[in-house]
Amino acid sequence: MEEENKGSNLRWWILLTVIIGTFLGRLDETIVNLALPKIINDFGITVSAASWIATAYILANTAFVPIWGKLGDTIGRKKVYLWGFSIFIFGSILAGLSWNLPSMITFRIIQSIASSADYPTAMAILAVTFRHGKERAQALGIWSSSFAAAIVFGPLLGGPLIDNFGWRSVFMINIPIGILGMFMAVSFINESRSEVKTRFFDWWGAITLGGMLSALVLVLDQASIWGWMSLNSSLCYLAILVLLGVFLRIEQKVPEPIVDLKFFKIPAFVNVLVNNFIVFMGMMGGVFLIPIFAQTFLGFNATQSGYLFIPMAASLMLAAPIGGRLIGKVQSRFIIFASTLTAALGIFLLTGLDPKSGALAIAIPLSIMAFGMGFGMAQRTNIVASVVPQSEIGIASSILALVRNIAGAFGIAIFATIVTARTKTNVSIINSFSRLNSHIPLNIKTFIGLIELKAQVSAYDYVFLTAALIVFFGSFTILFLKLKSERTDIKVHVE
Repeated sequence: MEEENKGSNLRWWILLTVIIGTFLGRLDETIVNLALPKIINDFGITVSAASWIATAYILANTAFVPIWGKLGDTIGRKKVYLWGFSIFIFGSILAGLSWNLPSMITFRIIQSIASSADYPTAMAILAVTFRHGKERAQALGIWSSSFAAAIVFGPLLGGPLIDNFGWRSVFMINIPIGILGMFMAVSFINESRSEVKTRFFDWWGAITLGGMLSALVLVLDQASIWGWMSLNSSLCYLAILVLLGVFLRIEQKVPEPIVDLKFFKIPAFVNVLVNNFIVFMGMMGGVFLIPIFAQTFLGFNATQSGYLFIPMAASLMLAAPIGGRLIGKVQSRFIIFASTLTAALGIFLLTGLDPKSGALAIAIPLSIMAFGMGFGMAQRTNIVASVVPQSEIGIASSILALVRNIAGAFGIAIFATIVTARTKTNVSIINSFSRLNSHIPLNIKTFIGLIELKAQVSAYDYVFLTAALIVFFGSFTILFLKLKSERTDIKVHVE
């Protein structure tokens, strides 16, 4: 009995350990964005040039997620997890000491490569630590709440740190948190890996997949600036198609592919990926506009805009464990369906925003959306962990993370383009129905300003409505899910 209790306690310490790792990686994403204005000023660079600090991070993160997932399954998840921690700390020190834009981008790439090790290894560690379905789902739900915590603490920590200690402090804060996480990982996490012995690592598959994903994320991030049919964008499209074809051919022939294409013959796996893509595309595509709307039309500063997301994060943290507890009581597809509909409702409520709206008009819809997303998260991760071979949980979870990242990048790129195009269309429509019986320059200037204001606000409404409809119709895709049973125990080699 004593040994059983000790093992039970250790499992929850392991959960806390991976939460710290996930929190640190997501915190870095949110907190650095707040520092960009200061970095731009210190380095004497343009906003367009500074955008590469974020773009480079996204590119490296997306490209390396599946590589880390496969390595974790192959050589040991604890090893990979600790490598990720140590490289991330090293990259953070370098980023905090960077002296110009090229050095910053280089060191952010190092950080991103390390950060991408977290998600697939953390999920695999939890999947093999919590071997019973209900308990595992609960743990995955609690772990998911760390994403929300990072959303809260990013602006809360970032603002005071930057104001009092400068932008370099947002990188240095990673050092004590990272050291704590490494100490806990060494102390509590047992080594685990796939029982299938790997004799071959698919480097060519990793290279072609990384290249394809880099081209995809690059064009999604930059096409609104380049133009969707520009030469740069067209070259990216060509690279995506060529590398995808080469990658698929490699994966069909190598003995141990980095992405097992047999995954995509599992209907439940494909169904969850499709639902995940649609939901995150709609959610990220709509929500990324909130801080812009708040600061442009409501007069909020950056810190006040960050506060709008605190109720959202609290809802997500509350809902994620609830969703985990519903495993086995209600069919997963119905829980995910209801959660996605709730998220769609939250996004739809944002369509009523105007320059007279208050903070609650944003915070309440975001909270509803987050609650909906939260109680479906554990269901998705648990389904993936249940239907794929236990020897490939790491790479399967990395694919789930990959789809989420691509969906978010796709949604942001598409909706940024939509809001710009819709604003131009609205200006023409509103202008055609408007008349000004005055030749006074001040009145003419005010008249033009009001038309532009109305056009922009209507464009945001259009985007939020589009996002809500995408998530709404995406919710029905999960109803086609057919899951015979969820694996309730996972056997794994443990040292």
